[in-house]
Amino acid sequence: MIHLRIVAPEEVAHQALELLCGSPAVINVVHLHGASYKPRGDVILCDISREEASIIISDLKELDIPKVGSIAVEHVETAISDAAVAAEKAAPGLPSDAVVWEEVQQRTSEDTELSFSFAAFMVIAMQIASVGILFDQPILIVGAMVVGPEFGPLAGLAVALVRRQRALVRRSLLALAVGFPLGILLTLATVLIFKETGLGPATYTAGDHRLTGFISHPDFFSFFVAFVAGIAGMISLTSAKSGALVGVLVSVTTIPAAANIAVASAYGDWGEMSGACEQLAINLTSIVLAGVITLFIQRRYYVTRRRKHLSDPARSAAGLPVGRSVHSRRERKHT
Repeated sequence: MIHLRIVAPEEVAHQALELLCGSPAVINVVHLHGASYKPRGDVILCDISREEASIIISDLKELDIPKVGSIAVEHVETAISDAAVAAEKAAPGLPSDAVVWEEVQQRTSEDTELSFSFAAFMVIAMQIASVGILFDQPILIVGAMVVGPEFGPLAGLAVALVRRQRALVRRSLLALAVGFPLGILLTLATVLIFKETGLGPATYTAGDHRLTGFISHPDFFSFFVAFVAGIAGMISLTSAKSGALVGVLVSVTTIPAAANIAVASAYGDWGEMSGACEQLAINLTSIVLAGVITLFIQRRYYVTRRRKHLSDPARSAAGLPVGRSVHSRRERKHT
């Protein structure tokens, strides 16, 4: 279930109540008259089945509640109620597969910021991966995967392309365009220090790195793994079945390749460096492509349901047009 806290002026709040009470997927509707002081207005609390959350929130947006008040979205981890079971049955699909698009938008917006922590994690992940490559230690490659934060901007780019959001495209590309080169350059400096001080191996040859050699030798499976990892990452982002291992899956195809560019450059192995660059390019493209395809399919399903919902009589009771959206032009643009 999804819990909503809505703050709106009295007149708009009553319109929202008509919408919420008219949906069989909404329960526990509570109206607190004049309870909000900043901004002034009423407070409405309710629980919605996850499958209908974005549908209902879209209706609330048509009432311009985000402009005159606010809508807060929270997860209900456990709901012990026969009414909650009935609400979930009233909505098509399964809660674990439902996409709350507002939640996806918020997650990707936060994860695409070029912050100090993002840059730091990119550098740290590549530093760890470089040691794993130098000494042919897959366990250190796995450690680098855990640290790598690059899936955030990649997912943000996929979301932005599907929803045609130029600002999000720019933020995602900026994070990737700064994060990867910064990590590679600082990792190159570190590996050169290791080489000159004798802490690292004196030579670097592909034959000495059989366990990690796949990082700089792209083939069909490079594309396949990256593509499948991109699908897994996007499904994790959009559904309730998220897990930390998804980030590891995605990082296996990006951070090690970027780190190998630095390692091969430090030792002057331009063939290995070229292979690592090719691997990184294939991986990044495959992940974004997989994300766009996955999101497009999920988005089309939502748009179909949304259009069907526009004929709901509850919209008329709330003062909204039946059969079309108040923001019809804007919705067509983002679908």
